[in-house]
Amino acid sequence: MKTSALLPVAVVLAALSASAFAKIKTEVVEYKDGDTVCEGFLAYDDASDKPRPGVLVVQDWTGVGDYVKGRAQQLAELGYVAFCADIYGKGVRPTDPKECAAEAGKYKGDRPMLRARVKAGLDQLVKNPLVQKDKVAAIGYCFGGTTVLELARSGADVQGTVSFHGGLGSPTPDDAKNIKGKVLVCHGADDPFVKPDEVAAFKDEMAKGAVSFKFVAYPGAVHSFSNPKAGSDNSKGSAYNEAADKESWAAMKVFFAEVLGK
Repeated sequence: MKTSALLPVAVVLAALSASAFAKIKTEVVEYKDGDTVCEGFLAYDDASDKPRPGVLVVQDWTGVGDYVKGRAQQLAELGYVAFCADIYGKGVRPTDPKECAAEAGKYKGDRPMLRARVKAGLDQLVKNPLVQKDKVAAIGYCFGGTTVLELARSGADVQGTVSFHGGLGSPTPDDAKNIKGKVLVCHGADDPFVKPDEVAAFKDEMAKGAVSFKFVAYPGAVHSFSNPKAGSDNSKGSAYNEAADKESWAAMKVFFAEVLGK
């Protein structure tokens, strides 16, 4: 009798132990956009093989580096399969602002190419057997924010799109009518690189396209407010803002609960 009574407790303890030792698994994933070889980064909790929502993560202008990889791992800890798309291609990792601007400029100046490259990353995420195909979202930082908005404008099948301090302008604003999911923009209210007229044009674009969107501007925050490596000097135009970082991440989680489910 005593053994029988203790059995459920043992089962519970075993389950808790398994959960405690579960860890986030990461993989470098090679894939292609046409003839271009790309090198993405996958993160997920390997405690279960049950399909779950997927989140595409798009780099800032430095490429697939520690920052977006860290964000992917944070998303995996929340229960998502996260995949960092490689927009620049394998081995293309600019290091100084001039190189970063030149590389990002290639894609911002050729939106069809940008859309094709990010779509290749989305396709790589969606074909993962751990991903629920009808529950996919995309987030991006700075250049990546611009990129995921272009992905949405292309008509990609994503349920939610989140831009963190990203560029908002588009050469084809009428494409907003193609957006299938909801949009969340987390913006630094004092961002000198995204002017008020660009913000106003974006809001008008979303309204005309009948897009369900939310725009949150964080007071005192400038560009790159979510990246601790951006420093603390707002006068430079880019700087970390702890409050904006935490509040925007919390806003994303609420948004994902709405568009992807608990």
